Amino acid sequence: MPEHVSSRLAGVAAAEPDGTREWRAPFALDLELTLRPHRRGLGDPAFRTGPDGTVWRASSTPDGPGTLRLRQRGDAREPGSVVEAAAWGPGAMWLLEGVPDLLGARDVPEEFEARHPLVGEAVLRHPGLRIGRSGRVFEALVPAVLEQKVLTTEAWRAWRYLVRRFGRPAPGAPWLRVPPPPEVWIRIPSWEWHRSGAEAVRARTIIGAARVAGRLEALLRDGGAADPRLRTLPGIGVWTAAEVLQRAAGDADAVSVGDYHLPGVVGWSLVGRKVDDAGMLELLAPYAGHRHRVTRLLELTGAAPPRRGPRLPVRDYRSF
Repeated sequence: MPEHVSSRLAGVAAAEPDGTREWRAPFALDLELTLRPHRRGLGDPAFRTGPDGTVWRASSTPDGPGTLRLRQRGDAREPGSVVEAAAWGPGAMWLLEGVPDLLGARDVPEEFEARHPLVGEAVLRHPGLRIGRSGRVFEALVPAVLEQKVLTTEAWRAWRYLVRRFGRPAPGAPWLRVPPPPEVWIRIPSWEWHRSGAEAVRARTIIGAARVAGRLEALLRDGGAADPRLRTLPGIGVWTAAEVLQRAAGDADAVSVGDYHLPGVVGWSLVGRKVDDAGMLELLAPYAGHRHRVTRLLELTGAAPPRRGPRLPVRDYRSF
């Protein structure tokens, strides 16, 4: 069996890593749960979780393409577990340096106070949840734009197609694909966007963002100014900016206002009824600084209002 085939089936690297490090988490850390927001569906070509909990992630870093593998030793519910990191490719050192941030080293859940029994119960059930930062604004922006105003099934289908079609094989992990860098997104022809299922509006938004990608990465140095500056881009609204900052900046307060399901989850969980965006923000106001953390915790409880109608159909722009 060829080496690249056996590597894909076994979920092991095809070559020795270009760098390694071990990092001891000074807090409880659930590796999979913390990294889950960076995975765009179970078939994400740039993200894979192995049967043993090993996480593989391909990224287009400032230094070039790279692959990061993370394994955890120890009790995820207690401080002191060890994360074994290995990386491949030109971006290997950049990825290794960013491991603590990616796993929530800058997060401060200690400053968070659960003010509702359900929130407190979720904290106890998931002590290892951290809000980490990838440090890559454009890489978080592309799938967020694809998820605008459509079912996640549609968005993840488009992401899979575009990354597989225009990404490159991940260094050391040929079964993964590195998401294309900005200059590649700019050159994707209109018919390929159509084949992916992404209509012209979302394609234009991504291409426009790709043209200023260098300036986007600098937003992480602007702190609270990052959100309004992101929203100056055509096609980027409150929801998309929040989704980007949650992942790229580790913003534990960025609320996905405009989400189809989230107000219902928050309202049903906290007051037993559905609310709109304004009602959701009112309920989350006591958690200022940690509103995104609260929404993640509530989603993990599984609490949601009962469905009273048929599911929305999955649209397919490819047939138009």
